[in-house]
Amino acid sequence: MFRGQRGQGFTGARRARAAGVLGALTLVVACASGPVPSTAPTTAPAPKSTGNRPAKQPPPGALPRPGEVRPIRGDGPLPPVISSIPTKRKVVFLTIDDGWEQDPGFVKQIRDQRIPVTAFAMRDAVEAKGTPDASGGANRYVGAGKWGYFRNMRDAGAPIENHTLTHPNLRLLPYAAQRREICDASKVIQKELGTRSTLFRPPFGNYNTDTLKAAKSCGMKTVLLWTATVQPGGKIAYQVPDKKLRPGDILLLHFRPNLARDFRILVKKIKRRGYELGNLQAYLRATVSR
Repeated sequence: MFRGQRGQGFTGARRARAAGVLGALTLVVACASGPVPSTAPTTAPAPKSTGNRPAKQPPPGALPRPGEVRPIRGDGPLPPVISSIPTKRKVVFLTIDDGWEQDPGFVKQIRDQRIPVTAFAMRDAVEAKGTPDASGGANRYVGAGKWGYFRNMRDAGAPIENHTLTHPNLRLLPYAAQRREICDASKVIQKELGTRSTLFRPPFGNYNTDTLKAAKSCGMKTVLLWTATVQPGGKIAYQVPDKKLRPGDILLLHFRPNLARDFRILVKKIKRRGYELGNLQAYLRATVSR
């Protein structure tokens, strides 16, 4: 009886000592690691939901620095005509016209690499009405996506601007016909893409005073030309004697066959020469003075 009680007493004492040691160790660990609330979360809190709409990204491309660009004033009430951005920074701007060759690889590039591009859509080209310029070579994707392709460009961050309905030489048209070409093109873009054009590029770079008046009446803020064109193979055709890029250059591409390949070559060439790709809209806002 006694031995049994002694054995139980000894075992209880060992258990008490073990519990004491365990308690001490727990206290040491707790002191070393700081207080641990019993309700502390095991993972970081999830960010607040913003619904189904993805977080808005900043605009692609280089943005103007304060005081970087010189102002350009329009000729009275008419929109200014701009062929380059007045800056000394090594930055150039990419624009692309028409819409015949709708290469999906091009949209993927500007979306995945966040490359700033401004597109000037011409209705007949986008909708594959008529025959594309044969000088671009054999076409593969003509009108493949129609306005759906330009919706993808819009969603990739490319503004879609006005390049007329049918690509006429505007200098040969009276004012009323010019206005139809410009205003009706803006209406189509608004209907198909839900965006309002404010930039206008005249076909062939041809315009006159009637063009500027018509453009203004159709809501155009700026008439945009270019300083160099991009040919098949990504080759830059300069319009200056020294045949090189200059700060503020606006480059003109066209929707041609092998666009994705040529565009990749062009972007690498520009960056090798130490130039950034600028956000045209941001620079125009900093440049155009009323």
